[in-house]
Amino acid sequence: MDHTRTPLFHALLKHAERNPIQFHIPGHKKGVGMDPEFRSFIGDNALSIDLINIAPLDDLHQPMGVIEEAQKLAADAYGADHTFFSVQGTSGAIMTMIMTVCSEGDKIIVPRNVHKSVLAAIIFVGAKPVFIQPARDKNLGIDHGIPTRSVRRALEKHPDAKAVLVINPTYYGVCTNLKEIVDLVHSYNMPVLVDEAHGVLIHFHDKLPMSAMEAGADMAATSVHKLGGSMTQSSVLNVKGNRVNPKRIQTIISMLTTTSTSYILLASLDTARRHLALNGYEMAERTIALAQYTRKQINEISNLYCFGEEILGEEATYTYDPTKICVHVRKLGITGFEVENWLREHYNIEVEMSDMYNILCLVTPGDTQENVEVLLEALRELSHMNDDVVEVKEVVIKVPAIPQLTLTPRDAFYGETEVLPFKDSADRIIAEFIYVYPPGIPILLPGEVITQELIDYIVEHVEVGLPVKGPEDRSVQNVKVIVETQAIF
Repeated sequence: MDHTRTPLFHALLKHAERNPIQFHIPGHKKGVGMDPEFRSFIGDNALSIDLINIAPLDDLHQPMGVIEEAQKLAADAYGADHTFFSVQGTSGAIMTMIMTVCSEGDKIIVPRNVHKSVLAAIIFVGAKPVFIQPARDKNLGIDHGIPTRSVRRALEKHPDAKAVLVINPTYYGVCTNLKEIVDLVHSYNMPVLVDEAHGVLIHFHDKLPMSAMEAGADMAATSVHKLGGSMTQSSVLNVKGNRVNPKRIQTIISMLTTTSTSYILLASLDTARRHLALNGYEMAERTIALAQYTRKQINEISNLYCFGEEILGEEATYTYDPTKICVHVRKLGITGFEVENWLREHYNIEVEMSDMYNILCLVTPGDTQENVEVLLEALRELSHMNDDVVEVKEVVIKVPAIPQLTLTPRDAFYGETEVLPFKDSADRIIAEFIYVYPPGIPILLPGEVITQELIDYIVEHVEVGLPVKGPEDRSVQNVKVIVETQAIF
């Protein structure tokens, strides 16, 4: 296919050039009815293509023109049979995958470290999650992928499940043996869904992990905006094979999508695809080289460690994406959250995320040598400031087991609830989410039993300032639990 073409973006440019009189939304009418300061900052070019689904521009809910063409080009670029554009982010695409294959009461096999959008879809549809424990790295204090042997056990115990969901790569950039898992799951004639939020570049370079489409997965939700150059909130849902019905997917994604779709976001997906299809290999090559340089330099700084190929070799650490720079800071004697704040205050650096023991920096095609050198300068200074650290915080994995799920997430979320002080909630069934964002992986989800160990773990995160979210009480002092009938004596 001719990847120099951008049918949707070109149609928007032609429409803006015609400059028609608009008696339709948006009400700012090319910026004229907008706050002048905001209009000046955004610019009239952008506002001229902030349009809606009028006939010349096609309709994302039933694409038959330039959007359909743009999606076909995207499918070719990403190695898919069908590609659906999402203006609801990858969260919308993930929910679409699950709601396409699951109905109320159906089982779905998922890693316990899934994004909250997976669990939101499970609640919406009333499915029953079968959790697989990801491999825990006790040296770094993070989760990796799910071992193939764990998937095999889950399939043997639950051959009636409707699908298996895999994260590839994880937020920290580590991948399981996706092809092996896909082949195993397909032997049960079951579809494989992939959360590929952090994997758009892997489609375009052989030094990066295998993509979901290359591995033969049935559906994959991919954040083009995270690493591929489109605008925030724009993603794609890639589909391959005949285990899922693309017409059903179109119906579900339409149900989850605003009818006021952003043509700026859609155009950015169209043009990002062009850039990746034409230049993706060179973009990824430069990015990998810059990231590996960064990794090498960080590993020469005392008391810092950035993992690489040396952690590979197990089922759950089959390969990795070197553009994810996970810096282990435990030996500095401070938390990753404190490092994040220090970088912000002293060097005007914003990292992707932090946890108790790490910071995560993403090196993308948008980075330069100059950016990286500032980061390295900052980390060298921080290391020097902490040269005399005596106490090194030990990595203690404080969530040794998946909490017991005693109600389906939907029944708990919509159940009769009461509010208790969180510190007094041990052994009760939680009715809301508690998660650290980013990455948005729930520590507790509706239907699980709260343990004292989990209370201590979450309170520690709150007390050091990590962004614990989810409960209606933002301070996490109180929590909603399922009402329990009192015993009669």
